[in-house]
Amino acid sequence: MAVLNVHERALPAAPGTVGTLIDTLGSRDDRLWPPDWPPIRFEGPLAVGVPGGHGPVRYVVSHYVPGQWVRFRFTGPRGFEGFHEFGVERLDGRRSVLRHTLVMRPRAPLWPVWALFFRPLHDTVFRECLDRAERALTGNVARPVRWSRYVRLLRAVTARLAPHLAAGPYQALNTHPKR
Repeated sequence: MAVLNVHERALPAAPGTVGTLIDTLGSRDDRLWPPDWPPIRFEGPLAVGVPGGHGPVRYVVSHYVPGQWVRFRFTGPRGFEGFHEFGVERLDGRRSVLRHTLVMRPRAPLWPVWALFFRPLHDTVFRECLDRAERALTGNVARPVRWSRYVRLLRAVTARLAPHLAAGPYQALNTHPKR
């Protein structure tokens, strides 16, 4: 079974301005990744070939066009084959769309794990990324994402049963200078 999962938001800024937010991913000045989630970390500055991840999810930067697009190819957990990416698309001279796309084929027996565990968390964290982009560009968020009871339960159970996932293995590696 294949997964196509897209989250996007129209933002009142030119693509170049929105794209600078993508360029901060995993840096000390990350303007997209929400602080209440396992941090996104890379072994070095955002560039093709650099490994990273967040929580139990691992990937390598497979494509990167600064200020426009970055794609991450999954390397873990085993059985998650595919990628996720951030990209910017121009709507008109003053507006752009920031889009996060996930394309994946979870191999058996991971389909129920994706559906019941990863997807609710994924949807929430990437909606929060879009909230952070909107706040960075406008100073507020018109309709901020709210954690469902199920997401709060999953976060509580994960924190209790696997607290090491909150930091992730790349936390100490994020020592590169701000980009």
